[in-house]
Amino acid sequence: MLMAGGVDLVVIGADGGPDKAFGGSAHAPDGARLLAGELPGMCFDTGAGGCRVTAVAPDADANAMLTAVRSAAQHPGRWLVVCLLGQLVADPRGRRLALVTAGSTAGNAYRRGLAWDWVVSAMVHGDQEETLLLVDAVADRDTWAALERGADTRSGQEGAGELLSYSRVPLWGRIGRYVPGRRGRDAVLPGGEGSFSRALTTVLRQGLPGAPAAVGPLDLQPAVAAVVDRAEPAGSSGAPGARLLVPPQGGRLLMRNRAAVRGALAGLSLSEELLAVLWRESAPTDPPSA
Repeated sequence: MLMAGGVDLVVIGADGGPDKAFGGSAHAPDGARLLAGELPGMCFDTGAGGCRVTAVAPDADANAMLTAVRSAAQHPGRWLVVCLLGQLVADPRGRRLALVTAGSTAGNAYRRGLAWDWVVSAMVHGDQEETLLLVDAVADRDTWAALERGADTRSGQEGAGELLSYSRVPLWGRIGRYVPGRRGRDAVLPGGEGSFSRALTTVLRQGLPGAPAAVGPLDLQPAVAAVVDRAEPAGSSGAPGARLLVPPQGGRLLMRNRAAVRGALAGLSLSEELLAVLWRESAPTDPPSA
């Protein structure tokens, strides 16, 4: 029985299919599997037992993906965490974004894709106290240009880049630039080596030496960014090659710091069973900040 105040985690790693233009999403399902496997047990206040996980099939269509997010958003709880991995595409006017879904072509990718604003709207109108959108994505040249543009001051309309700063849904992750073809082989792809999802998984497994037993996304960000930076091709760190989405200060979503537990237990001979019990006992029913 899952606790009503726990975490709802929706993980979407969309494989764009065989079209070479969407090769940036080739490893997204791998990253999604990593996050779906690692994040639940790392939630400090709930543990895996208090985390309801929905892993969407990589070849699912946009309706199935959106249904998964909306269903999770309807569960009363403390946190709704949605993970989006894959390749982004902008609408023809460069004002909206969508996650490319399986079977897309250059002519229908935006219409078939999972619209970014649909996901954000579902999260905003959910029944959780807090939300977090994890993003591990790439964008082609035109979509990247749309992300770089801000709001159109003459028309008063937002550009695609404005979607990345919606205050009611905090973002954390990385969006990189992807060039199809041979030059794209050197890019850091979502779910691939050096990606945000792999870097986050690595940091969660290793922990943060010297940090408290419970750490938030902002505490983890420098270590995650360092892992990502080490994998970036020369000259691509930061703009214009990648855009890091830094989580905001505050929030009560806390993750276990494995390094803190290892430090506290240094020199002791403990069985794996006892360590598992200690992990469970370190997860309070209420967040430390409550």
